Amino acid sequence: MSVGKRIYLKRNMPDPKLIEEFKKIPASNTADVMGRSCAMNPRIHLVSSPKAQMMCGPAYTVKCRAGDNLALHAALNFCQEGDVLVVSNEEDNTRALMGEVMMAYLYLQKKIAGIILDGPIRDIDEIGKWDFPVYATGTTPGGPYKEGPGEINVPISCGGISVNPGDIILADPDGIICIPRNDAAEVLPKAQAFMEADGGKLEKTKAGTINRDWVNKTLADKEFEIIDGVYEN
Repeated sequence: MSVGKRIYLKRNMPDPKLIEEFKKIPASNTADVMGRSCAMNPRIHLVSSPKAQMMCGPAYTVKCRAGDNLALHAALNFCQEGDVLVVSNEEDNTRALMGEVMMAYLYLQKKIAGIILDGPIRDIDEIGKWDFPVYATGTTPGGPYKEGPGEINVPISCGGISVNPGDIILADPDGIICIPRNDAAEVLPKAQAFMEADGGKLEKTKAGTINRDWVNKTLADKEFEIIDGVYEN
């Protein structure tokens, strides 16, 4: 087996019911109950115009060499409807990994849930208007190489977060989080409860009845000093 040039056709997949439930929860609420340590770097951001706020699906991981999209072309052949392509790129920002032709194939023919690229794209004048979730670091007219190496459905790092094949990817206009497949069933009820509580706090804030005593208590516990005076220099 040639490490660096492997394409795995199978993944351990999450329960589809979990994906449907996570679609109802803002990414921030789910991230908060996961220790706030699962969000991808905001250099990867939404660059298209999907009508649905939430994007959720199983990770289809692609490991590219910096500025090379041969493995990504292979993924276009093998990915399935509903997948979220998650593409590592060694954090390169000098070459676009995809443009309108490849993206149209994913959107119109493969009908994947969306794509996340730790790198730039091109043809943003068209892709930016599409009802298809595209997350990327930016744009450049510079094109990619097609030499390899690369791998598919292996563990990768994308936006500073570890992603395994079959993990649940949840994204909205705020950004992207990764929910490990083995933890998803445990995370879901906590995220649902957090979302409900967060909605209650918002209503109290709007009504002017929110209790913020916890702030002073926390400041005291952390030994902050509140000084009734002016800083002199």
